[in-house]
Amino acid sequence: MRPDGRKAGELRPITFERDFTNFADGSVLVSFGDTRVLCTAMIDEDVPRWMRNTGKGWVTAEYSMLPGSSPERIGRERRGPKGRTQEIERLIGRSLRAVCDMAALGERQVLIDCDVLQADGGTRTASISGAWIALHDALSRRVAAGALGRHPLTDHLAAVSVGIIGGEARLDLPYVEDSTAEVDMNVVMCGDGRLVEVQGTAEDEPFTRAQLDQMLVLAETGIGEIIDLQREMIAEPPSVRASQR
Repeated sequence: MRPDGRKAGELRPITFERDFTNFADGSVLVSFGDTRVLCTAMIDEDVPRWMRNTGKGWVTAEYSMLPGSSPERIGRERRGPKGRTQEIERLIGRSLRAVCDMAALGERQVLIDCDVLQADGGTRTASISGAWIALHDALSRRVAAGALGRHPLTDHLAAVSVGIIGGEARLDLPYVEDSTAEVDMNVVMCGDGRLVEVQGTAEDEPFTRAQLDQMLVLAETGIGEIIDLQREMIAEPPSVRASQR
C-alpha cells in the first residue's frame, strides 16, 4: 500500500484551474496532489535577435520555486539560475516546442513561466502539463483575434513521473516516494503516444529492461489520463478578453 493509499498505477488527484490570473495571455493553476504550479504564457510580438527574419517563432520557459513552496525556505538570494533550475527550464521549453509549429507561430516569442507554489514531488511534470494549457489558450486568443491564421499547436503534451519503490513500479510519485525511490523517471509524451523525453536514473541498483518497460507502460497510461483532462478543459474556447473585442 502506498503512503496515500493509491494503487501502483493510480494518479494523484489532478486539477487545472484555467485563467487563474487576469493579465497573462494564458494561465492555469495545476495541481498534482499537493503539488501546485502556476503556469502563465505571455506572447511577445518579437523574437530573439538570432531568429529575426526567419519567419519562425520561439517558445521558451522559466521555472522557479517560490518562498514557502517547500519546508526548506527558498530565499531570494537562492532563487537565481542553478543547475537544476536551468535543466527544468530547458526541459519545459523543448517539450513545448516539440508540439508547436514555429512557422505557424510567425515571428513571435511565447514566454512561459512556471512558478511552484507548493512542492510535493513532480513539479516539472506538473509544469509541463499545465504549461501546455496556458500556451494553448494564449495562442487560441491570437487565432480568435485574427492575428494567427491557424493554431500553431500540433498535438497535446503532458508529463508524469514514475519510479520503483520497494521493487514495485509506481506512477506519479509524491515527495515521500520520490525521495526514497530506487529508480526515478520523468516521461514527456505527445497526445499521439510519441515520446518527447525520458529522464531515468537508478539511485542505487541498476534497473532492468523489464522494469523500464513497466514504468513506460504506467507513464503512457497516466499521461493518457492527463491528456483526457486537458481535452475536457479546452473543449470550451478560452474566454474573450477585452482586447479581442
